[in-house]
Amino acid sequence: MEVDVATVKSWIDRGSDDRGVPVFLLDCRETDEYQTANIQPSHLAPLSQWPPAPDIIEAMHGNQVVVYCHHGGRSLRAASWLRQNGFPDALSMAGGIDLWSRVVDPSVPRY
Repeated sequence: MEVDVATVKSWIDRGSDDRGVPVFLLDCRETDEYQTANIQPSHLAPLSQWPPAPDIIEAMHGNQVVVYCHHGGRSLRAASWLRQNGFPDALSMAGGIDLWSRVVDPSVPRY
């Protein structure tokens, strides 16, 4: 149910996952966290306000959904919820944006 940050980076760069399915990056952190640091292109849907808004859910259809948070705990819960609610391939980005900042893109602020 998890995917590593390097794989997510390659999918974003390529525009799709290994199956050719477009990637939908979903940030489940809070708004203030998103304003501090985020990965683009991503869509914000704070876990504290779940389920996600209908427009977010609609936009996810037909995409490989990858959820991220700060370290990976909230995104695992979010991916589990998504898998139980119509998105059986939803994945959590292991290590979250913190690992992304350390391994993939050091320009993304750590907090």
